[in-house]
Amino acid sequence: MAGYRKLSRTSDQRKAMLRGLVTALIQNGKIETTEARAKEVRKIAEGLIALAVKEKDNYEEVTVKAKVYVKDKDGKRVKEVIDGKKVDKVDYVDKTIKKDNPSRLHARRQINKVLYTVTEVPTEAAGKKKHTKTVDLTQKLFDEVAPKYADRNGGYTRIIKIGQRKGDAAMQVVLELV
Repeated sequence: MAGYRKLSRTSDQRKAMLRGLVTALIQNGKIETTEARAKEVRKIAEGLIALAVKEKDNYEEVTVKAKVYVKDKDGKRVKEVIDGKKVDKVDYVDKTIKKDNPSRLHARRQINKVLYTVTEVPTEAAGKKKHTKTVDLTQKLFDEVAPKYADRNGGYTRIIKIGQRKGDAAMQVVLELV
């Protein structure tokens, strides 16, 4: 007996579909899919959340000096002349960053192997590339999802049956984070 459902797909198609569904689940909090797919996505998603919960506090805060360019009221960089050359004016500020410990870094990379990168486009900039931003779902897992489930031992997702699909009578479910 196999340890997973084949879902009538070749392995590369199945992996891509499941990665897409897991990414959508973590980004949106719930997805609507068939029962068989939901049960497979649940396995993967719960593993990722458990990994994030385990490593959520495994970092150290480090203060570093960061270079910040001075800008005028229009948002353009201020230039200054040094030795006859125009260069951008720079300020140095102290910045506190989170430095991952080795096991958290490994967990982050394991999570990144499963999740796709997500690009958000605001509605007013639809069709334009300029105002898009990349969402870091791994950071969302560590900062938002993991603290929510810190006191819980598994069971991070819930499957709710919503009825059969009209075309092929497949059981439709909603898979959501608890």
